[in-house]
Amino acid sequence: MERISIELCREYMKRFGQVLHHNIDKALLVAGQVEKGFGRGRVIKPMELIIGDRASFGTAKSKVPVVDIARKTVRSWFRENLPHVDPVKHVKIRTVLQPGSEELTDIFRRDGRVRGANDTSAAAGYAPLTPTERAVFETERFINSPAFKLSFPEAGEDVKVMGVRRGKALGITVACPLLALSIKNEAAYFRKKREIYASLMDFLSGFPFSKVTLNLNSLDIKGQGTRGVYLSLLGTSAEDADSGQVGRGNRVNGVISLNRPMGTEAAAGKNPVSHVGKIYSILSHRMAEEVYLRVEGLKEVSVWLLSEIGSPIDEPSQVYIQAIPAKRHDAAYIRKSALKIIDEFLSGLPAFTQELSRGEHPVC
Repeated sequence: MERISIELCREYMKRFGQVLHHNIDKALLVAGQVEKGFGRGRVIKPMELIIGDRASFGTAKSKVPVVDIARKTVRSWFRENLPHVDPVKHVKIRTVLQPGSEELTDIFRRDGRVRGANDTSAAAGYAPLTPTERAVFETERFINSPAFKLSFPEAGEDVKVMGVRRGKALGITVACPLLALSIKNEAAYFRKKREIYASLMDFLSGFPFSKVTLNLNSLDIKGQGTRGVYLSLLGTSAEDADSGQVGRGNRVNGVISLNRPMGTEAAAGKNPVSHVGKIYSILSHRMAEEVYLRVEGLKEVSVWLLSEIGSPIDEPSQVYIQAIPAKRHDAAYIRKSALKIIDEFLSGLPAFTQELSRGEHPVC
């Protein structure tokens, strides 16, 4: 959905010189149905991707092919990110996008240096990532890296990682499907699982923990055949097990941290120039990171932003910063320095929203 927003922004800029109203953040991926076993499998029913919410279809003189752009983008994204999925045969695309409401589209007709906020919304960000958060984040990236897939082409892309720290020890649980067509029998599955386990343990040894415990595909049971192993035909559980929805996944910094300030907005696909649910979600993390890096002596920084619908996005109704010092500190220095950085970000919002429209900041 984020990619569709980016492609629409590109088309709007080319035709009209500005990003028009759209929100492509209401989408549902309905799981399909497959039949699979060791060394075999077939798709019985394709997945269905329902793309909903709002988009500007242009003017009478210049129509924007919104549906065509959405379909083309979906197929391109699947080819790049889920290489075992044929986006024509394995995914049915249903587009139910409609024009936006009059009061929200009017925001894009108003003059001003920046757009008015299209919602009253709050967002929170923090920095830095803890060692546990980094371990979780980087483990998934490691498994889905080209180098790992070269070493283990049997590994699917639908990877989930949970981490919990107990004192100085880290517990990691990883779900990573193995491709049915590449695994000939149960013995081959558990042999390959042992190899992947060893690779992951070697990778995790680089993090600062006294002990690391790894559980890989915890539901596996030997002697149960295909019922006791995590096989996938297409590399994603959406083939027959799990449906998906925008917002049912990582926050904009790539993890879900239950002990941290957390917003509830789903950023992917939201309008990058007026939807504060997206803009402030990403901006708050970037603000927190910059304060942490530039203000000396801080252990942790959190930033909360609140918008008021209709007000310029560079004028939030509330900015709240929590800075936790690592040692004895000068509160006045921290406050003055942090506020200066926040002001820099707010004054640079026009450029930041253009970066968002080009997809320069990840949203998951």
